[in-house]
Amino acid sequence: MNRILKKASDTLKVDPTNYSFLKNAVSFVIFTIMVIIIFYSIPELKSVGVSLMASAGILAAILGFASQQAFSNIISGIFIVIFKPFRVGDFIKIGELHHGTVEDITLRHTVINNPENRRIIIPNAVISSETILNSSISDPKVCSFLEIGISYNSNVDKAIEIIQKEATKHPNILDNRTAEDLEQKKDLVVVRLINLADSCVTLRAYIWAQDSGKAFVMKCDLFKSIKKEFEANGIEIPFPHQTVYLRQEKPLQITQS
Repeated sequence: MNRILKKASDTLKVDPTNYSFLKNAVSFVIFTIMVIIIFYSIPELKSVGVSLMASAGILAAILGFASQQAFSNIISGIFIVIFKPFRVGDFIKIGELHHGTVEDITLRHTVINNPENRRIIIPNAVISSETILNSSISDPKVCSFLEIGISYNSNVDKAIEIIQKEATKHPNILDNRTAEDLEQKKDLVVVRLINLADSCVTLRAYIWAQDSGKAFVMKCDLFKSIKKEFEANGIEIPFPHQTVYLRQEKPLQITQS
C-alpha cells in the first residue's frame, strides 16, 4: 500500500501532505476492519464480541467520553490537510516555543523536526489552536533584520558602509531588488538608523536570503565579521554602564556651651 500510494503521489505530483495523511488514514481503517474480521473468524473471540455488543450502550458512552480528545485531533488533522496552513516540508514556528520542519501529519498528531534534529510531536488539536508562522507556505525567501548598536561617538556613515560591505560579500545574500530598484541604483543591502537609544545608536540592515535556514547562518556570520571590522575601524559597540557619583556630607559639628 505504501509503495502504491507513493508511486501515485509522485506520478500525479500530489502534495506530500495529502499522501502522508491518506496513508495514515487508510492504515487506521485497515487495522480496524482486520480486528473486526478476527473477532468474527475465531469462535471464542466471537462469543466475547457478542457479549461486548450486549453492553454496547455503556461501552459507547465510556468510549465516547474517553475519545473526545482523540476525535478532536482527527478532525483537526482533517482541517489541516484541507486548508493547508502548513505542509510536509514546511519550516514553521508554533506559538512562541517550537519551530522546525514538518515531517509528518498523522490522524492524531504532527511531527516536527527542530534545528537540533529532535522530533517534536504535537497533537493536531493543540497545533490548530496556536498561531503558526509559516516561512515556506508561498515564498520561502526571507528578509532578516540585523540590528547593531554603536556609540554616539562613532561614525555612523562608516558603520553603515562596513555593514553593507560585509553583507554584500556573504554567499547567502539574495538580490531581491526589482528592475526599478536596479535602474535607480539602490543598494543591495539597505541599512537604516532606527533608534537613538539611551547608550547607543541602533542600525538595522535588511538582508534577504533564499530561506530562513540560510538567513540564520548569514546573520550569525555577519555579527562576527562586522564586529571584527568595527574593532579595526574604531567603531565602538557600547554596553550598558552607569556612572556613580559619591557626595561627601559635611560632618556634623557639636558645640558645647
